[in-house]
Amino acid sequence: MKVAYLECATGISGDMTLGALIDAGVDKNAIHEAIASLELPEVELQINEVMKSCFRATHIVVNHPEQHAHRHYSDIVEILNKASALTNSQRALAQEIFLAVAHAEATVHGTDVEKIHFHEVGAIDSIVDIVGAAVGFDLLGCDQIVCSPIPTGRGQVRIDHGICSVPTPGTAELLKGIPLEDVPIEAELTTPTGAAIVKTVVDRFGPLPAMTIDSVGYGAGTMEFASRANLLRLFVGELNAPQETDEICLLETNLDDVSGEIIGHTLQRLLSAGAKDVYTIPIQMKKNRPAVILSLICAPADREMLEQIIFDETGTLGIRRQTLWRSTLNRQAHTVVTEFGPVLGKVAWKSNGEAAFSPEFDSCSEVAKEISRPLREVYRTAQEAFQRQQPDLQLEKPVSPASAVQGDDDHHSHDHDHSEHDHDHHGHDHE
Repeated sequence: MKVAYLECATGISGDMTLGALIDAGVDKNAIHEAIASLELPEVELQINEVMKSCFRATHIVVNHPEQHAHRHYSDIVEILNKASALTNSQRALAQEIFLAVAHAEATVHGTDVEKIHFHEVGAIDSIVDIVGAAVGFDLLGCDQIVCSPIPTGRGQVRIDHGICSVPTPGTAELLKGIPLEDVPIEAELTTPTGAAIVKTVVDRFGPLPAMTIDSVGYGAGTMEFASRANLLRLFVGELNAPQETDEICLLETNLDDVSGEIIGHTLQRLLSAGAKDVYTIPIQMKKNRPAVILSLICAPADREMLEQIIFDETGTLGIRRQTLWRSTLNRQAHTVVTEFGPVLGKVAWKSNGEAAFSPEFDSCSEVAKEISRPLREVYRTAQEAFQRQQPDLQLEKPVSPASAVQGDDDHHSHDHDHSEHDHDHHGHDHE
């Protein structure tokens, strides 16, 4: 599966995105042809190689005559429909990005899409950036696009409607449902164009996925920061199947003369001692005696110690053992924040790269007791919180009791972005 990863260390804008795509290997001639077909008078796309804090990157500049027109969404659609060099998929993606902006602005201003005047995103440079990005992502041909949490920056900027705090209202509306990151820079790091691109093209958010990298592209922002390079980094490659194998021991014994209390006690002791999983299966033994098979999965290094516990607690006369190989999905402990409080669980990555979250019973049970709510409601709320938050899935310290993560049971499962101008015309993505 071909995958692209957007690392937004200093935010994202339209020109940074287009620069990263070209730097990663997208055909710049196809971009030039697409822009030319928009038939915007005297527009020239410059692709420059620059240095950002000693790192080489591609910087995009759009040269165009001064303009004062405010375009409606219908005006944008007309421009796209006349662009003969755009394929249907490229035109549809560009239109979808503009529509995301229109919906956000309509929500902010309390009106409908057709009445919205595009300011910043209706400017020529932003139109070029969005169309170029749509063509670039289409040519990239990725099956999945992943993105890091988005830093918005800090401080205030001037837009057509006055002075606004970062993120501006339109950008904030576009970033709904997207995880944000606090980067302590007094500037607008993520522009409306960048937010609209992310809103439209990204499939999921999180850390750099397990992948084999084919190319890396660097898109440069306009501003200079003392503490870090103002770059958008784009990784392109193949997603590695998130599957691992390990060696395990399977221990089994038949028990027909041990009480249920003893068996329950033995299971708990084995789990506490490090067994990966312990379970029983009802069977019928000779002379029609009801019995159970006590089965245990463990690491080879723990086998002798766990066998001794079984001998001591059950009095069995023999234990069968097998050495097996098992395939496992990559997984790790993760905590979601719900309306009821933090809930601990595990995240596992499927073969297609999707992350699945399983709340831990002990953590859910503890929360359910504290708030006097049904256990299944806590489970459902935790799973919904994971889908809503789309967190940065890094290893973390559990916030619930250690017992909640015991074992790894097999059955459990511009916008230019960064400009120093004060956005007098909120209409230059390229300040």
